[in-house]
Amino acid sequence: MPKMKTNKGAAKRFKVKKSGKVKRGCAYRSHILTKKSQKRKRNLRAPHLVDSTNIKQIKAMLGI
Repeated sequence: MPKMKTNKGAAKRFKVKKSGKVKRGCAYRSHILTKKSQKRKRNLRAPHLVDSTNIKQIKAMLGI
């Protein structure tokens, strides 16, 4: 049986924590930042967790 291939796009976007939860970056932070408040941009910096309903699919893409 061949090896499982990691989805490289997913590998660059997600990291799995020791607890099994999956960390992700925030959307809406790449451009048109002038109209967004400083507070909003600061809160977008923090990592967020992937919803529990999507963890199974993401782990499959990562080959875990």
